[in-house]
Amino acid sequence: MSSSTLRRRLYHGDVDGRRNEQMDTFGSDGLDEPLLGSYCDRSKAYDSREEEDWDIRKKEEQHWTFLFSTLIAQWAQWLANILTESSSVFGRLLPFSTQSQIYLSPLQEERLNILKERLQVPFDGSRVEHQDALRQLWRLAFPDTAIPPLKSESWKEMGWQGTDPSTDFRGGGYVSLENLIYFVQNYPESFQKLLHKQEGVRAEWEYPFAVAGVNISFMLIQMLDLQSTGMPSSQAGIHFLELLAEDENAFDKLYCVAFRLMDAQWLLKRASYMEFNEVLKAVRTQLERELALEDVTHVRDLPSYTMLYR
Repeated sequence: MSSSTLRRRLYHGDVDGRRNEQMDTFGSDGLDEPLLGSYCDRSKAYDSREEEDWDIRKKEEQHWTFLFSTLIAQWAQWLANILTESSSVFGRLLPFSTQSQIYLSPLQEERLNILKERLQVPFDGSRVEHQDALRQLWRLAFPDTAIPPLKSESWKEMGWQGTDPSTDFRGGGYVSLENLIYFVQNYPESFQKLLHKQEGVRAEWEYPFAVAGVNISFMLIQMLDLQSTGMPSSQAGIHFLELLAEDENAFDKLYCVAFRLMDAQWLLKRASYMEFNEVLKAVRTQLERELALEDVTHVRDLPSYTMLYR
């Protein structure tokens, strides 16, 4: 390696003017000296060849030591700048789980376990309690209409795709039926507006109400990472745990907000049936943004929550 190469590396490796001057001075004293020979007058020789070799090796070691120590110092400064000025960039280089430990209170842990147990229950049309839940939903949705048989064309009026609602639950499970019941029990006016498509200019091919509700339940489970065996790993799931600490019905309330938001997005996009998945993605994105807001500690703090009372 030539002396000019070393000088250029030292010069470009420093970004501070004063240190630059110091390094140039070092270079004039040492880097002008050939690394493999003596710059002294040839007429003058050392008393011992071994002493000359030792002096050369010592000077080489000093140059390289200075070079590496400079580079290490600059690398450390560069890393410190990243940590202090853009911690979010560094954070994306690491798995979310390694950035911070999540500690649940006994109440949070209990409520999370109860919720996960609910999610494990599939809808079973042969179970009496599941059949009764379907009848309860009909009675709440259509209080002035007689409850039809469990297999009937009448179920299509609620937005089930076939004559047998049990075939439409799929990945939503029994919790999606519980979500619909909670919606109509706690926000009946909002529920009826969506069921009967009372607001806005509707599409010729509208989304089926009940089946849309099942899909919203499934979307929330994925968004909040509630299907995982351990702690939620998504940021939305972590924020949701804070809501769960304040309200055991946080999931059901968030479902109602999501349903109302879905209908608003449907109207905004002037969507039709084939665009339902696109609308659902927009709902998920909006909920993730709202859950990340610093002042959200309850479901009622979400900006979209007010839509339930319009």
